[in-house]
Amino acid sequence: MTKELLIGLVSISDRASSGVYEDKGIPALRDWFAAALASPWRIETRLIPDEQSLIEQTLIELTDSVGCHLVLTTGGTGPALRDVTPEATLAVAQKVMPGFGEQMRQVSLKYVPTAILSRQVGAIRQHAHGQTLILNLPGQPKAIKETLDGVFAAVPYCLDLIGGPYVETREEVIKAFRPKSAQRSGMAR
Repeated sequence: MTKELLIGLVSISDRASSGVYEDKGIPALRDWFAAALASPWRIETRLIPDEQSLIEQTLIELTDSVGCHLVLTTGGTGPALRDVTPEATLAVAQKVMPGFGEQMRQVSLKYVPTAILSRQVGAIRQHAHGQTLILNLPGQPKAIKETLDGVFAAVPYCLDLIGGPYVETREEVIKAFRPKSAQRSGMAR
């Protein structure tokens, strides 16, 4: 039986967390995973304001206490004064995965020239349960989908390498890439 992937989803927005408008980040992420993942998964969600200490505490809770294998944040990655998601992510991580940030910006540049303003990062946090991959995504649902479509192919193999569950995807949505030596045939679904 395949081990369940536990995903932490953190929407970071002053206005959505205070009820000024409805959060659209977590629903967009939930919909994307529902379409893309073929192996068992579940999510833990948080909606919080743009406060660096609270973002750090939330990331630590989702990794160290809840035991998430993958944590995705949405929002707070631009140049505005209150955009502190990358700083919070790097403050709690031990390894930076620069390829994720580079690729996320590259994907977004196909759609908007302002993608160069994004400071999204990918990083790994080590904790008692093992290791967790943390990725900062944009805040808009369309951009979330575009970004995940552009980078998620590498995520399952990264999770393999850091001791996470073997994640299978629906190839018609996104095909996970693994070297031949890392592929498993006949996985139980």
